[in-house]
Amino acid sequence: MRFNICAAAALLATPAFAQDQVTYQLDWLPGGDKAPIYVCIHEGFCEDAGLEVSIESGRGSSEAVTKLATGTSDIGSAGIGAVMSAAATEDVPVTVVMSIFTEGPHAFYTLEGNGIESIEDVAGKSIATSPFTESNLFLPLVLADNGVDASDITLTNADPGALGPLLMTGQTDAIIAWLTDVTRYTDQAEEAGREIVVLPWSEAGLELYSAALVASDRFLEDRPEVARRFVDAFQKSIEFALENPEAAADAVAAMVPELGAEDVIGSWTDASALIMNDVTEADGLGTIEDGRLQATWERVSQAQGLDPASLDPETVVDRSFLPGADG
Repeated sequence: MRFNICAAAALLATPAFAQDQVTYQLDWLPGGDKAPIYVCIHEGFCEDAGLEVSIESGRGSSEAVTKLATGTSDIGSAGIGAVMSAAATEDVPVTVVMSIFTEGPHAFYTLEGNGIESIEDVAGKSIATSPFTESNLFLPLVLADNGVDASDITLTNADPGALGPLLMTGQTDAIIAWLTDVTRYTDQAEEAGREIVVLPWSEAGLELYSAALVASDRFLEDRPEVARRFVDAFQKSIEFALENPEAAADAVAAMVPELGAEDVIGSWTDASALIMNDVTEADGLGTIEDGRLQATWERVSQAQGLDPASLDPETVVDRSFLPGADG
């Protein structure tokens, strides 16, 4: 009996195993489209994997790649195009380990009655865009794919928050925005008594990967098992969020008090279509298919005026960290 008491006392005195610290880098501010990482923390997927995760906000994919490359953050979200272009021009120690958006988020938004029912119809129209959006790089490509010369449109820059009001008040015929904002612009149109029309560029020839899970090479080399546990937990979090959108929105709102769950759920629902779609159904969640990867690089190099031969896109990815992968 005395042995059991001592053993119990020893167990109580033993400190709990410390969780592995991981810093997650966002490619933009917190929002519904970033729900999986908040689900991972709030719903306990990260904790179950023995991870204590902190989140860093970002101001674009290029900044996110820089923070990962310098080791400021361990792993995070960034556009695969930003990784590719950086790798083609300099030695950047980051690696894509998982796809998130298997379709690009770029789109034209217009209103019913504006005379724009297809991308060909933007010829002769006024279009507003944010000066910093990645979509601007691909705009000439999607126009050319659809027989429209860039000189045939009147393009103006505006603050991202002003795009919706400009469209709803008739100050522009269309705007360029991401598909993660369908709900927001739809609601604005309804308030104005109008009906929104969305023209995704992915349905007009621009087929590519977009947001991806990107890791610091130092993180992958020094702590590969931690990286594998994180990727596994992150994928479980995506699956949970897809199946439980309201709980996903609650997770974001719980950790980012300035965002209400009602504001988050629309953005997450919109983002879900970029994660789970025909491409994902065919290839699998998180998969990086070699043909689509090559096609993405061809589009990225074309958009940024880079020599396609300057990069083998396979050199920026490592599929071995995906759940069930060898390695």
